[in-house]
Amino acid sequence: MSADWTLVAAVGILFLGTFIRSAFGFGEALVAVPLLALVMPVEVAAPVAVLVSITIAGIVLAQDWEHVHFRSAGWLSLFSFLGTPLGLYLLVAVAERTVKGILAVVIVAFSSYSLLHRRRPSLHDDRLAWCFGFGAGVLGGAYGMNGPPLVIYGSLRGWSPQHFRATLQGYFLPASLVGMCGYWLAGLWTMTVTRLYLLAFPVVVLGIFLGRAVNRRLSGRSFLLYVHSGLIVVGVLLLWQSLVK
Repeated sequence: MSADWTLVAAVGILFLGTFIRSAFGFGEALVAVPLLALVMPVEVAAPVAVLVSITIAGIVLAQDWEHVHFRSAGWLSLFSFLGTPLGLYLLVAVAERTVKGILAVVIVAFSSYSLLHRRRPSLHDDRLAWCFGFGAGVLGGAYGMNGPPLVIYGSLRGWSPQHFRATLQGYFLPASLVGMCGYWLAGLWTMTVTRLYLLAFPVVVLGIFLGRAVNRRLSGRSFLLYVHSGLIVVGVLLLWQSLVK
């Protein structure tokens, strides 16, 4: 693939990931990083995706800060940082296929139950936020997959699409900033990364605003349908990875 087509493909992928993240509050890493890795080294793809994540979170929070559950976002972020070291330990101590297989079964079972039963389980306060935040940190430290525990938590809390989208950015912004600092210390924040980010910036902003428009049109019921359907897809992919590796 020529350099020009690589750039076009990368910008298109970042637009798609941004649109998904802006519309639903999560999911761009599950889309953007694997697709970017097909057209460029992962050492470039991952830092670019994190820079885009920081941009999305910053703009969404500026747009809709009044929809953020700051208490929830704070607890989730705090315990996520505490869970990250355990995730790094699991990365080297436990077979990846085992952890991914267990996570896949839990995700698929929870989302299938939520879709098939009218009376869904729910949480009425933040007493268990530490559990989901810690789980997000563990999975983020081990495999870069912070999202599923956070999405399940937001679903259990019954957040509206607008609160769901905005509150998750209150978590992703500090997490992404810390991640970008790590890439900088590791020497992976290069001129190539910065150049690609700047070239993609206009379509990233466009994706944020288009995603916001879609998010505002979603009802609570249809939003949960899309969220749980997306989680089931994630779970199936994780299960497939755990079986083939």
